[in-house]
Amino acid sequence: MSEQSVRSEPELSYVVTALMKGVVYRDTHERQWRDLLQLQSQARDYVATIGLTVVIDETEGYGYLQALPDDDEDREGTLRLVARRSLPFEVSLLLALLRKRLAQFDSEGGDTRLVLERDEIVEMLRVFLPSTSNEARLVDKVDVHVRRATQLGFLREVEGGAFEVRRILKAFVDAQWLSELDARLGEYLEHATGAAPAGSAAHTRSTPDAGTDD
Repeated sequence: MSEQSVRSEPELSYVVTALMKGVVYRDTHERQWRDLLQLQSQARDYVATIGLTVVIDETEGYGYLQALPDDDEDREGTLRLVARRSLPFEVSLLLALLRKRLAQFDSEGGDTRLVLERDEIVEMLRVFLPSTSNEARLVDKVDVHVRRATQLGFLREVEGGAFEVRRILKAFVDAQWLSELDARLGEYLEHATGAAPAGSAAHTRSTPDAGTDD
């Protein structure tokens, strides 16, 4: 058997390492994705011993690790490795708006990749953020929130400084949460007018880390 054929065989350690780094995407992690599909049962058994499970969406093309439900995590020998994070208000708002835009985009058909320019994201957030006459300061703040969403794996910067909305956002912001979005956006508007404390956390749950292209 040639060295090349040996390297082409799926390896459980390779799959688990990729998942530990973050989200595995079909379009940017071709080998990891292929191996994950072939070894998903073994991968689930392996990570279950450390209190995790593997979530795979073959339709949308991604896989990631998620903590087991709380009632399963008290088992002897398990350890929570995926923490629940309380997202800042502005980041939660950005994810909500991106999820709504993704739903609209999908309903229109056509391309499968939603790519937004930086200016589009600024305009999406502008109405919900405290008004200011300092445009540069507003843009800088939006850039901070965009970087955080990128670090979490929900956005990916592409050529020209635009951002692709990653489809794993659909797993994080589910259909029920999306159906309540209009009411939530009303709460965000109240925040923008000073009715809610700045920096309040708006969404808490386990979030995947951004994957790498290794």
